[in-house]
Amino acid sequence: MKKFKWMSAATALSAALLLGACGDETTDTKDTSASKDLDSIKLAYVEWDSEVASTYVVAEVLESVGYNVDITPLDNAIMWEAVSKGESDAMVSGWLPATHASQYEKYGADIEDLGPNLEGAKIGLVVPSYMEVASIADLSTEAASTITGIEAGAGVVAAAERALETYPNLESWSLQPSSSGAMTVALEQAIKNEEEIVVTGWSPHWKFANYDLKYLEDPERVFGGEESIHTFVRQNLEQEAPDAFKILDAFEWTTEDIEEVMLDIYSGTKPKEAAQKWIENNEDRVNKWTEGIEK
Repeated sequence: MKKFKWMSAATALSAALLLGACGDETTDTKDTSASKDLDSIKLAYVEWDSEVASTYVVAEVLESVGYNVDITPLDNAIMWEAVSKGESDAMVSGWLPATHASQYEKYGADIEDLGPNLEGAKIGLVVPSYMEVASIADLSTEAASTITGIEAGAGVVAAAERALETYPNLESWSLQPSSSGAMTVALEQAIKNEEEIVVTGWSPHWKFANYDLKYLEDPERVFGGEESIHTFVRQNLEQEAPDAFKILDAFEWTTEDIEEVMLDIYSGTKPKEAAQKWIENNEDRVNKWTEGIEK
């Protein structure tokens, strides 16, 4: 916060005396009595299980240093637009370089990339390991020639649409968009009955810890290679909420971390409680994210 100096305009002498009394404090300094200007932070996220987990963890950490945090689930494209327009302050859900490439191209110039918060992410077509098929190029009539997808605006769904156009053997196949939750329910039911199913998948995701699954090889690299999940913030957030910016910039964890939170949520724990549990069990890590911030 800026300090304002009020000087009497009565005489030059009184002004000089006032400046002398202020001493070094006449320079631009921050008010140490309040390290942040904004009282609240708005986080946007897409309702993928991974992004629910990461967003709730970040929200809990921000609240621990005094922010009121509002988290809003949005369609993928709208999430990017909301941060670019300043309607949301940040999101920790940017998959690069491939999954959200079109959104990054459209909105990247208007937002600030704080870099990866998780490395080693991946998207692709996923099947139960008991299915004999190993490659997208080997698919024929499995699963009634249908790919079970998630939300229509998701990058993995767009990649699946490209796969239908790229692989000649998928000419008669169809893509059935649904939702993240509906996809996992369909997967669970198929596995229970040992039926064939092909789904749009991504990792990190709790389903890989819960079921025996495999990615289909992608010789045409339609789904890209290894990805990173990035944190993005709106312009000027660092100046307006330096503590929040610092936490968002420092936030990073591993696939094992995020899958632990996701599996708790899948098992029935509320997202907020699952996030609190992980934070309690990883105090040293979280303390590094909040180092130097007065709580």
